[in-house]
Amino acid sequence: MSVLVVNSGSSSVKFQLLDPVSGVSIASGLVEQIGEPEGHVTLDYLDEETKKTQEIADHGVGLAIAFDMLAAAGVELGSDVMAVGHRVVHGGEVFYRPTLIDDGVLKQISDLSNLAPLHNPPNVLGIEVARQQLPDVPHVAVFDTAFFHSLPAAASTYAIDRDVAKAHDIRRYGFHGTSHEYVSQQVAEFLGREDLNQIVLHLGNGASASAIRAGSPIDTSMGLTPLEGLVMGTRSGDIDPGVVMHLRRSANMEVDAIDELLNRRSGLKGLAGVNDFRQLQRHIDDGDADAALAFDVYIHRLRKYIGAYMLDLGRLDAITFTAGVGENAAAVRASALAGLGGFGIEIDGERNAARSRKARVISTDASAVTVLVVPTNEELAIARAAAQLVRSEQ
Repeated sequence: MSVLVVNSGSSSVKFQLLDPVSGVSIASGLVEQIGEPEGHVTLDYLDEETKKTQEIADHGVGLAIAFDMLAAAGVELGSDVMAVGHRVVHGGEVFYRPTLIDDGVLKQISDLSNLAPLHNPPNVLGIEVARQQLPDVPHVAVFDTAFFHSLPAAASTYAIDRDVAKAHDIRRYGFHGTSHEYVSQQVAEFLGREDLNQIVLHLGNGASASAIRAGSPIDTSMGLTPLEGLVMGTRSGDIDPGVVMHLRRSANMEVDAIDELLNRRSGLKGLAGVNDFRQLQRHIDDGDADAALAFDVYIHRLRKYIGAYMLDLGRLDAITFTAGVGENAAAVRASALAGLGGFGIEIDGERNAARSRKARVISTDASAVTVLVVPTNEELAIARAAAQLVRSEQ
């Protein structure tokens, strides 16, 4: 039986129906522009795309349309689905493994919204709607933060007053954990080694890095929130905390305005006006100095984390690029690892430039460190986690 994976955002819902054993995607779709006059629901099923355009008042309406489209295509969710897996961004200290959702669990996820105000509320909304639509199917929450729950204390602890940190649940939680775990497992399988010391670079509009020793993470770039770490599409990543106080005092900016600045108007978009790497590259090719600087800042931060994690791991066996930018932007991969031959890291230009949707090695045969591109599949990881939990409960 299949698993339906739901990823609910503030104005969109992604969904995918998968076979958790084979990994085959049976159907996938997107509800977008929720709350706007002309919303869209797109369904891909049996290599055919169906699209409906109409006003989508809320998430409930959107998912109802999506489920009706699936039914019209011959997919009976009520009888064909063994579980619904929900991506939840923040599990706090409470949730660190896949969890069956009941009313109590849902309330706890909602209560964690103060740690992820941009993400957990729409996650909760998607769960509420899906439970209403499919009340007789088990629903499972899979948390972005779970993989990094057991980080060493030295990596997860911030150097602030310990009583304040404890009272307000302040620590490094890390995010994109489902992707980092999935990709690191794929690398171990691909290379036939379980004892790997590896760095995984999840580079998309959101971006994060992790250092993983023999399957267990020892550090990651995102922190209390997904704002810390690498330069991202619209997020600043690492920044002097004093900037926040300076903007409050000198520019009289309110906290919400600073939050908006750092999360939505920073990163590549803040520096170059665009957050899509394809657009950024076109601007660079046209001689745009701001775009060139944005690229350089992005790479500079990325190399700092690679260097830090090399030192943390002591011995480095593999570096893996994944997610939209990591899988597709050859220039980013080449620039991030340029000039590191002295550390045993050598990129093969031809292999790096070749396009493929399959896991592949892009380092030279002589490179002591294997460099790979491995497509992530968070939906499949969520589906398998949900299926495993439901089977264990039966």
